[in-house]
Amino acid sequence: MSTTVEASHHSGTGENYLTAGYGLKSWLMTTDHKRIAILYLLSISLFFVIGGLFAVLIRIELLTPAGDLVSADSYNKLFTLHGLVMIFFFLVPSIPAVFGNFLIPIMIGARDLAFPKVNLASWYVFTIGGLFTFAVVLAGGVDTGWTFYTPYSSTYSKTAVGLTAIGVFITGFSSILTGLNFVVTIHKMRAPGLTWFRLPLFIWAHYATSLIMLLGTPVVAISILLVFLERVFGIGIFDPALGGDPVLFQHLFWFYSHPAVYIMILPSMGVMSELIACFCRKRIFGYSFVAFSSLAIAVLGFLVWGHHMFTSSQSIYAGMVFSILTMMVAIPSAVKVFNWAATMYGGSISYETPMMYAFGFLGLFTIGGLTGLFLGALGLDVHVHDTYFVVAHFHYIMVGGAIMGYLGALHFWWPKMFGRLYPEAWAKLSSIVIFIGFNLTFFPQFLVGYLGMPRRYHVYPDEFQIFHVLSTAGASILAIGYAFPVVYLIWSLVRGEKAGPNPWNAKGLEWTVPSPPTTFNFDETPVVTEEAYDYSRPVEGKVV
Repeated sequence: MSTTVEASHHSGTGENYLTAGYGLKSWLMTTDHKRIAILYLLSISLFFVIGGLFAVLIRIELLTPAGDLVSADSYNKLFTLHGLVMIFFFLVPSIPAVFGNFLIPIMIGARDLAFPKVNLASWYVFTIGGLFTFAVVLAGGVDTGWTFYTPYSSTYSKTAVGLTAIGVFITGFSSILTGLNFVVTIHKMRAPGLTWFRLPLFIWAHYATSLIMLLGTPVVAISILLVFLERVFGIGIFDPALGGDPVLFQHLFWFYSHPAVYIMILPSMGVMSELIACFCRKRIFGYSFVAFSSLAIAVLGFLVWGHHMFTSSQSIYAGMVFSILTMMVAIPSAVKVFNWAATMYGGSISYETPMMYAFGFLGLFTIGGLTGLFLGALGLDVHVHDTYFVVAHFHYIMVGGAIMGYLGALHFWWPKMFGRLYPEAWAKLSSIVIFIGFNLTFFPQFLVGYLGMPRRYHVYPDEFQIFHVLSTAGASILAIGYAFPVVYLIWSLVRGEKAGPNPWNAKGLEWTVPSPPTTFNFDETPVVTEEAYDYSRPVEGKVV
């Protein structure tokens, strides 16, 4: 995006947001959106490692049919904690809390988010919720599954359900505060000339995500609070003996948790638009369709929760309605994928690391999306419901989609965040290893699920072992792939080549400020004079 203001390159050698203050206190009390993004980056990386360790134990356990590593109870705790940590403490906050926080003000020409202190508070709230989850692990874990289904969670489970409920309840407020901050910032703080249809699609995706956070998160918070109250006081909301309904919890939970899937995937879609436009040197095909498809996903996402309940006591008529709505929510996602493909068609594609992750995202998300149609079809879902088919579908969307998007964003904006380049060859290698490892881990689970292997079982018939051996082998490759970036990104902080303001020759206001940016981003407010992704014009602020 061209601006009438030249970037203040003199700041590049002087003070930036990383050197603006030293000592732990300057970080823990900061209201700089970029520093808060780095705090989130450290926090969620820790949770990703913890969630990954639980996954490793699950895969080792499933290597043999007999269940000879951990007991049935311990296995239940492993998959519950894996789901809890990965979803609530990594996937939901990953891109919004790190890259949304870091980039939204810079992308719209603002000096910070609308409420800097609220932004810092959201990180503290997230951290406090995380500490409760650590406490749950120390207290012997929780075994309800990450979905907390009643009546098991509300009445029968003997594990630390109450403590877990408090942790998730608290963490929900972090999402709400972040979403509120983003909505107000995007509405009120755009630079002169930055109209709604000149916004980067990354901003549109975060705007839609923030609406889901604001409207959906209170529902799951209240639902889990009701489970807590049911356990402690026996109030009877989910207890049929007292006039309650255990299926009511599923309605409340999925009313949030299906839109929550889009909280995890929409920001990745925003990242894809940035990567594909940059590395194909073209404006996104059908920009306004891609922008509005983000809002369509946010709206339709709230109307499909019943497809999780085709095998519950829901009526066939309700199931048919939810099935049709589920097919409809696939349309805006397909619009994005087709428009990205059309953007690449005839583009000058270059295969830098972020684009490798974009290719990985497109392949894996498409498989995940198409298998979602199987689960949205009533007759088929009855067969594959609660089997490994669902596990594979979910991971193709979440790990194949959301984490590919997260890693693409990390590699794309790393030079901007830290002012250092990473070794490109190692980064490309790791993207390929992750792609191969991922497919080897989860594709066999489609097959074993279709053959009837239920999920959440730690003992299984011998004929399924070959699929689990393949899965565990793939998980080993995937772990190696994830370990690579940890090593070379930390190395790049110390030894990496210095990055100029615009190492990718990309468009966008964030590439007109120094790398790393100064504390207040811009010396004077930029004025936007052209469309987003206008690669027909020369890029300002070339590589230095």
